[in-house]
Amino acid sequence: MQLIWFRTDLRVHDNTALAAACAQGPTLAVWLVSPAQWHQHDDAPCKVDFWLRNVAALSEQLAAKHIPLLVRTVDTWDKAPQALLKLCQEHTISTVHCNEEYGVNESRRDVAVQQALDKEGIAFSSYLDGLLFKPGSILTKTGNYFQVFSQFRKVCYERLHQSVPAVVRAPSAQAPLHVARDEVPSHVQGFPTPSPQLQALWPAGEDEAKRRLDHFVDEPIEYYNTERDIPSRPGTSQLSAYLAAGVVSPRQCLHVAMTHNRGEFDSGNVGAVTWINELLWREFYKHILVGYPRVSMHRAFRSETEALAWRHAPKELEAWQRGRTGIPIIDAAMRQLLETGWMHNRLRMVVAMFLTKNLLIDWREGERFFMRHLIDGDLAANNGGWQWSASTGTDAAPYFRIFNPHSQSSRFDEHGVFLKQWLPELADLNSKEIHNPASAGGLFGPAGYPQPIVDLGKSRERALTAFKNLPQRQVSGGHHG
Repeated sequence: MQLIWFRTDLRVHDNTALAAACAQGPTLAVWLVSPAQWHQHDDAPCKVDFWLRNVAALSEQLAAKHIPLLVRTVDTWDKAPQALLKLCQEHTISTVHCNEEYGVNESRRDVAVQQALDKEGIAFSSYLDGLLFKPGSILTKTGNYFQVFSQFRKVCYERLHQSVPAVVRAPSAQAPLHVARDEVPSHVQGFPTPSPQLQALWPAGEDEAKRRLDHFVDEPIEYYNTERDIPSRPGTSQLSAYLAAGVVSPRQCLHVAMTHNRGEFDSGNVGAVTWINELLWREFYKHILVGYPRVSMHRAFRSETEALAWRHAPKELEAWQRGRTGIPIIDAAMRQLLETGWMHNRLRMVVAMFLTKNLLIDWREGERFFMRHLIDGDLAANNGGWQWSASTGTDAAPYFRIFNPHSQSSRFDEHGVFLKQWLPELADLNSKEIHNPASAGGLFGPAGYPQPIVDLGKSRERALTAFKNLPQRQVSGGHHG
């Protein structure tokens, strides 16, 4: 008997480990509930709920193929080896199959599981699946992991020209097994169920992920390079949560985008090329996680920035978290996050730069807050984005590049459509005033809307001074945004 251990690969189609297990013989499936571990990782309640709903959908799909899904609870991952071993012994499992996961804790868990199974003569097979390229296979000429995205992308392009990773076929149904599947819990203690409105924004299941992917490449992808920056328009794929949970794979995304773009990935439609580049950014940050494990451990990629004198400003941090900074684009974005479990990518950079530069608050505070609220929270991408914005990361924004939230707002939400959606208290302002109500006359601005908590000009100078006083840093080019 084979065992497929599902993690962040909650799909039947294009699942390397599942296909491999089924090819070897009758297969059982397992998924582990790990509440204390999820808390340690700051996983958001809406993300855990999304996992549970997707696991329930997966269980149905597996049942149609006579593959029973078992659910086991191991509070923390150090209990995983024992739980899996027990399961293997109960069902006479010869091999455990799973898809590779990256990050320090994930790697340690998998090594421990493999060692425990080895001792009992049970094989452990893991597969490259959630990425296009195996970490360690895309390296500089000197054999190191890339630190600059454009150079990383160039090598990815060379590889893709040689061969595009193939999509794996879903296994066909097996003969029924005399094992009952477990019920998938609808909630886990310590992770409150999100509002029905939030759940409705993110329906579970592979069919929904495929519908979104097909809809996106049907037309929006054509204009992605410009539309993706405008938060009031549905210009993005809305697939990030599905990619993070593995309900859709990057291979599937790449194939669909290339098919639409006449087989091209680095030429042809600019929108399609831009989107494929975003898939490669996702890839880049996962490789960084493996090549530079310190970023998994709350440490800055650029170690010299550990000396930055971040401010301890709990009231300002709270105003940022609650969307009460008095800077409309920041507040609208933060309220979007709190209500929907998601934030538009352009705005993620704007609010991150505001927190780390204008408020000079440690990027780790922002990284943690995002993980605790994002339905698509992914350690590699979230850490990469925060460190990019804070100028502490790979390929980071030069420290003197500091977004001005007002000009970002008037540039990407010219008529204030997005602002009015999330800040109803500003609905009466015209499209010029709304970006900066404090300058719209009157001492107090609109009733119920706070005054700005910081002077953008002075705070920019304060940040520049703090960064200039650091020990010598290499300032590299490159831009993500």
